[in-house]
Amino acid sequence: MSLEIIEGCVNCWACLPLCPNEAIIEARPHFLIEPEACTECVEAYATPQCAAICPVEGVIVDSLGVALNPPGSLQPQVA
Repeated sequence: MSLEIIEGCVNCWACLPLCPNEAIIEARPHFLIEPEACTECVEAYATPQCAAICPVEGVIVDSLGVALNPPGSLQPQVA
């Protein structure tokens, strides 16, 4: 069970300090998640912390390739 950061990540550093397992690695062209260290924050938090803070839609995906914050999800909701 592991998340992945894909192309589109802008290396903004928002996720790096939030990972409880220190699984996020500073890399180029974009940050990476060490699969062996990532637990998807299960048992530590209700949601993966990297995806909760990520300001870029669609760059953090689960093991099936599904974006945790898909395009449009960060847009303000109009009542």
